Amino acid sequence: METTDYNRVVSRNDIRICDKCKHIRVKSMLPKLQKMAPGTEIKVACKSYCGPCARKAFVFINGRYVTAPTEDEAIDIASKYVK
Repeated sequence: METTDYNRVVSRNDIRICDKCKHIRVKSMLPKLQKMAPGTEIKVACKSYCGPCARKAFVFINGRYVTAPTEDEAIDIASKYVK
């Protein structure tokens, strides 16, 4: 996070997850992502990434699609891309 001239905190991370993905549970994943990148607004909606989404858990983070067999593995990999 960085502070602007207006003393407003702006997140530098863009994190998105799909609420239709069969390999993640939004209720459990959101708190983990918020802990990983505090202050980041995490967007939850369909990402039109249905092919890979049907086979693996994924997180879209700062321009990258991160996929893994499980939700926790996807979060571990995504943590490398947090700004």
